[in-house]
Amino acid sequence: MTDIIAADIGGTNARFARASLDAKGVPTLGTVRKYKVADYPSLQACWAAFAEDENKDGNGDLPRAASIAFATAIGREVIKLTNSNWVIRADTLAEDIGVDTVRLVNDFEAVAHAVSRLPDENLPLLFGEDKPFPTDGGVTILGPGTGLGVAMIAYDNGHPHVIATEGGHLDFAPLDHMEEKILSYLRDKFLRVSTERIVSGPGLNYIYKALATIGHDRVMLMEDPELWQAALDGSDPFARTALERFCLCYGSIAGDLALAHGPHAVVLAGGLTQRMRDFLPHSGFHTRFTAKGRFESLMATVPIRMAIHDEIGLFGAAAAFREKNA
Repeated sequence: MTDIIAADIGGTNARFARASLDAKGVPTLGTVRKYKVADYPSLQACWAAFAEDENKDGNGDLPRAASIAFATAIGREVIKLTNSNWVIRADTLAEDIGVDTVRLVNDFEAVAHAVSRLPDENLPLLFGEDKPFPTDGGVTILGPGTGLGVAMIAYDNGHPHVIATEGGHLDFAPLDHMEEKILSYLRDKFLRVSTERIVSGPGLNYIYKALATIGHDRVMLMEDPELWQAALDGSDPFARTALERFCLCYGSIAGDLALAHGPHAVVLAGGLTQRMRDFLPHSGFHTRFTAKGRFESLMATVPIRMAIHDEIGLFGAAAAFREKNA
């Protein structure tokens, strides 16, 4: 067994846990600790809080190895998180947090590592044909959170190669007149409207406000968590209408990404997607996913699964460690 610290650093929350990796690189997570990113000036400060909490619980010194997933592009000397003010210097990070070895991955790259190791029961089928991942070909992984995460698993003779992407920052492409009006509304706020302005946690609120403005409707302004709850439980009909439009756009974007990666399989992941588990099958998601012109019949066969795991980012960050540290 290999013992490490796994961390999943998003735009809103930072999660940490001890993790043990077996010989096949499948992790077992210990107690998960969650912190608000906005409450700490840096990763080092948040890491110190985690270490202190572990010590208070009598867990002793932290392992000297870590695997950390960040909600941004990896590979630069200075890493700036997309949706927070934290800045990470890759060349000094191990020293800064007091470890000997550190592996850095994109947050949805970590999710893709998790998907490649999850058992079948954690990947239930939502739409399409019930068939396994391809022996050769791509699997698209995506899901809304603070932004829109996108990654790819490229299978080569059955072996998974995880590829990080920034697919959530592609241009948003409207498919009907209402979406053209939503796009116009958002262009007054942003010079460029990416897909994650629409399909993300905050995206639901943008859609909600855009629909109200377009229709000259009076609505109650809500914070994102309150709006999501009202949309999912149906207590606010206008919020539910916004969620229906959200699912249409989600399906369109998922279909575009599947075509770009090779339409073999799609996995929807993340906490928001899991909360939508009962709603998605009855929404317009799949109609939009398959609405790809001459490829419509092919898209209808593509299996679309949901990744079910309470801490998929941490699980995936831990799994990614063995890829570079065998």
